[in-house]
Amino acid sequence: MDIFPTIIMIFGGAGDLTWRKLMPSLFDLYRDGRMPHRFAIIAVDRVPMRDVALHKHFLDGVKRFSRNGKAKGTDWNDFARHVTYQQGDFKDPATYSNLKTRCTHLDQEWKVKAGHIFHLATPPVMIGVIPRMLAGAGLNRNRVRDRIVVEKPIGHDLDSARELNRVLTVSFHESQIFRIDHYLGKETVQNILAFRFANPLFEPIWNRRYVDYVTITVAEEVGVGHRGGYYDHAGALRDMVQNHLMQLLCLVAMEPMVSFNADEIRNKKVDVLHALRPIPRGAVQQCAVRGQYGRGKLHGKKMRGYRQEGDVSTHSPTETFAALKLFVDNWRWQGVPFYLRTGKRLSCQFSEVAIQFRTVPHRSFPAESSRDWHPSRLVLSIQPEEGIVLGFQAKYPGPKMLLRPVEMRFGYQESFAVPSPDAYETLLWDVMNNDPTLFMRADQVEAAWQILMPVLEVWANTRPRHFPNYAAGSWGPKAADELVARDGHEWRPIA
Repeated sequence: MDIFPTIIMIFGGAGDLTWRKLMPSLFDLYRDGRMPHRFAIIAVDRVPMRDVALHKHFLDGVKRFSRNGKAKGTDWNDFARHVTYQQGDFKDPATYSNLKTRCTHLDQEWKVKAGHIFHLATPPVMIGVIPRMLAGAGLNRNRVRDRIVVEKPIGHDLDSARELNRVLTVSFHESQIFRIDHYLGKETVQNILAFRFANPLFEPIWNRRYVDYVTITVAEEVGVGHRGGYYDHAGALRDMVQNHLMQLLCLVAMEPMVSFNADEIRNKKVDVLHALRPIPRGAVQQCAVRGQYGRGKLHGKKMRGYRQEGDVSTHSPTETFAALKLFVDNWRWQGVPFYLRTGKRLSCQFSEVAIQFRTVPHRSFPAESSRDWHPSRLVLSIQPEEGIVLGFQAKYPGPKMLLRPVEMRFGYQESFAVPSPDAYETLLWDVMNNDPTLFMRADQVEAAWQILMPVLEVWANTRPRHFPNYAAGSWGPKAADELVARDGHEWRPIA
């Protein structure tokens, strides 16, 4: 199915996100034959730049970050003919009248009315400006063909998220708004739905009767890099937990959907957020852990602490690690703890969901046969290796009954022998196809913020006296291990 002609306008077109993610993904879609037959990409930004310089800049990004590797000259030249630059101030009405004129000229050239995609690859403050200016220029009027893509963060707390959603919905209908979370574009994240609901083997045991607890981890080796100015006002809870980890929790805990309709799936995810047990302010210390990395070593190299990073206060109280214990109060999950953790400058980079099953109700084997006993565990690995691992007990070869933990592994690379598309490829393709399944709705964003507000408020009013409390290259603060150990549980050990 060919997508109708589309004009993609990227605000912040000269920025890092466009160079590193958006343009390589759009080019890979083009090479795979998945761009519309007629399309145009207009990069909009304030800095002066000619089209030739823009193409050279984007080609450098494609060479570095494209899934398909180095671009062939002919492919790139054909693609670059569709890419132009427009200099303009985002607060100046003339910028939008010029865009409207260019869209009208393309409609006349193509002899068809094109769809418009406005991608806000800008600082968050512009979310309150650009939609209003687009509406003022009349670029928002077609509910089917005019769409706006908004990058996270959507606000920095519940009130600001509500205000941004209000600003967006004043100018665009909710059906036109695509709030993007790149984690939802990852193949393994999407396959959580396929794994759960396309296989009758696991869904019957996906509940409190068989599941002991769930851990969700997004661990990063990197520090804050050049994002110190932003990160020092955000922190791990806002930057990662409110969106990425909450989205993973929703996919793991949601009820079966009636159909693969976008709103049906999003409704089920919102139901999970509404079922999350509120965290009383007096219980924050028992349910949440924060940390900040100090100096340490990672892969044998010395690493500076967070407070030594660029644009970070030397007395910063901002957390670079966060862990939570949450409960989903419904029939399926009552009493099952969900542990979430994320951090920077950890020992290695990986993202996973681990489903820890309950142990057998009675061990009929002699004690000496099961000294290394581990209850069954299912691991959904998101990165760096995409796959699913099921750990269980098996008999060790020999005359005696000796049990040992073993694993069954499924890897996407080995099974499908094709590279997974970049998350932005998937999400940009969905925007062009007007499929909002993998995008966040306003009520979902606000529900996630509401759960975290008691933690944010307590942390804001209680300055940490022990920061930094974990070394770069470690697994985070000891308090995170104690959070799960109090319940007799553990994070999945990583070699």
